[in-house]
Amino acid sequence: MSRILVIDDDQAIAELIKVNLDLLGHQVTTANDGIKGLALAQQNRPDLIVLDVMMPDLDGFTVCQRLRQNTGTNGIPILMLTALGMIKDKVKGFDSGADDYLTKPFEIPELQVRVRALLRRAGTGPASASLPEILTAGEITLIPENLQAKVRERIVKLTPTEFEILHCLMQHHGQTVSTGKLLEEVWGYSPDDDVDTIRVHIRHLRTRLETSDRKYIRTVYGGGYQLIPEGFTKQAGETPE
Repeated sequence: MSRILVIDDDQAIAELIKVNLDLLGHQVTTANDGIKGLALAQQNRPDLIVLDVMMPDLDGFTVCQRLRQNTGTNGIPILMLTALGMIKDKVKGFDSGADDYLTKPFEIPELQVRVRALLRRAGTGPASASLPEILTAGEITLIPENLQAKVRERIVKLTPTEFEILHCLMQHHGQTVSTGKLLEEVWGYSPDDDVDTIRVHIRHLRTRLETSDRKYIRTVYGGGYQLIPEGFTKQAGETPE
């Protein structure tokens, strides 16, 4: 049983989510504003947070940023739930630290699938008994117990989503992994080919892994992404996207 915190000022939606996640066997707590939700997250450290964006006083983007800045809550998966469905809004959500983004109105089965996928990635879902194997390739080693990567001599802390993306790229290192394959393998279901979702997470992963003179993830235009575990130096004119 996983502990889930729902932060949404719309009481009807919060209750709808609670009832349907309760039916799956989860223990669900609700908060009707961002300030209370932030306090509950820091006190109780749930396994997953479902976070609305448009709330008074403290909006979801700000709550998400503060959760990621706090060492006690920065590893909790966050599913952002909002009526803001434009690409720029999704990018802002991911930049704030969200792991996934579901637009209102939503179907309950889709919510349940995304919750299961996030819990699985965080190691708290039903399939958590078997952690991903330790992988080593070139200058990168994955440490699944702590959601960390060792890059040369540095230890880097990853979010569950970043860990799964890097795990997938390492399993296929040297090969081009399409955005569609990343979405299917990492998110655990077959969403639309959401290039912006992958692009933002790859950018965050690059920020953690790479230095100004040492790169590991190469963009293959029209194809996807390729991990070069031995590292490479960016060529003149090459862009990170």
